Amino acid sequence: MSYNIMSSKAEDFINDEEILETLEYAEAHKNDKALIESILNKAAECNGLNHRDAAVLLCCDIPEMNKKIEDLAKEIKLKFYGNRIVLFAPLYLSNYCINGCTYCPYHGTNKHIPRKKLTQDEIRREVIALQDMGHKRLAIESGEDPKNNPLEYILESINTIYSIKHKNGAIRRVNVNIAATTVEEYTKLKNAGIGTYILFQETYNKKRYEQLHPTGPKSNYAYHTEAMDRAMDGGIDDVGCGVLYGLGTYKYEFVGQLMHAEHLEAAKGCGPHTISVPRLRAADGIDPNAFPDGIDDETFAKIVACIRIAVPYTGMIVSTRESQKSRERVLALGVSQISGGSRTSVGGYCEEERPEDTTQFDVSDRRTLDEVLKWLMEMNYVPSFCTACYRAGRTGDRFMSLVKSGQIANCCHPNALMTLKEYLEDYASPETKKVGDALIQKELLTIPNPLVRSRCEQYLKEEVNGKRDFRF
Repeated sequence: MSYNIMSSKAEDFINDEEILETLEYAEAHKNDKALIESILNKAAECNGLNHRDAAVLLCCDIPEMNKKIEDLAKEIKLKFYGNRIVLFAPLYLSNYCINGCTYCPYHGTNKHIPRKKLTQDEIRREVIALQDMGHKRLAIESGEDPKNNPLEYILESINTIYSIKHKNGAIRRVNVNIAATTVEEYTKLKNAGIGTYILFQETYNKKRYEQLHPTGPKSNYAYHTEAMDRAMDGGIDDVGCGVLYGLGTYKYEFVGQLMHAEHLEAAKGCGPHTISVPRLRAADGIDPNAFPDGIDDETFAKIVACIRIAVPYTGMIVSTRESQKSRERVLALGVSQISGGSRTSVGGYCEEERPEDTTQFDVSDRRTLDEVLKWLMEMNYVPSFCTACYRAGRTGDRFMSLVKSGQIANCCHPNALMTLKEYLEDYASPETKKVGDALIQKELLTIPNPLVRSRCEQYLKEEVNGKRDFRF
């Protein structure tokens, strides 16, 4: 099979021969300083890079060039996303699963892990607990089990989540991370009002994928890899891709990830809304040391920087899998969304002590949401709970056009400040509120349009008086 970016077949648009040739080319040119300079000059135009050029940057081992790669990634991040960091939390609905994934404790052959599925009343309690933290955006997670977790259950759960209004709290965007499904079912998810449909590839190497997924519906590499095409055919224009670094060789996964983004851009008219870069972590019965392809923090940071350069318009996500130190490093290099105060167990938010018996993976950053926000603001980042684009219909190519045009500073920045102010008024500790109020006053001055800035100032005053949910 030959490489075909427009093909709907996984083995054409994620073509093994093309990836291997790309890696061979990158290895041969990793010390070609003139070529690397030319690639960086091209990337500085902020139109992105193809997977082959990006692979050369990833493989580069010239220290001064690696410094330039990091510096350019920081410039691009600031140009397109500024100093805003979007916050979200995962909500685990069920850990029933019939797949045999060898890296996940939810696999169907794990007979000692407790299985749990939240009722709608339990979901309400979890959502109220998340609202009481200050969250406005969730990513719901569920194992693949057609009997216990049918799509009807997911749809009912989404409806429940959106229906809950507790004090000043409300979940305004529900992203969905569930198993690959049909065009018809993706249309139902779209009609339910989901934000982004998220599905991690885990690994783009077909042979490795089949080793890691020996049984269950997920073992079908093509069906899984082609899921984003079906989701977009079903009307979902915001999709989120990701691999689980540590399952396969990181250079192969990096190239596959970019080829997937290129395919969606070319064939569907819009690349992924987000790219996630999780690393394999310990879990019940899962030892990361048993997998030979783990990556260190330096390699992880370089992957983030090179993705940011290659796809400058795409949001990048890092979860609480990463430590505070690791997250601090990659925030500057390209990450625009992080989770905070996360629990990765089913029903974990209603428990004062973190339940570990149904945890999908170990959480490295175990701070509260308030602690995470204070930390971000002390580094001069603006924590954002904004969902305005989603609710105003600025999704898919319409959102990408907003980012590419540079108007994000007149839209996303004031929206971020207003959602931050909501948090400060309703949920923040006194110390966090003090830091946040000072940051807002400083950041108001950076809004370019004076009319937008003036209106934002007025909305902020009204928020102090109890009004909520302003947006541009």
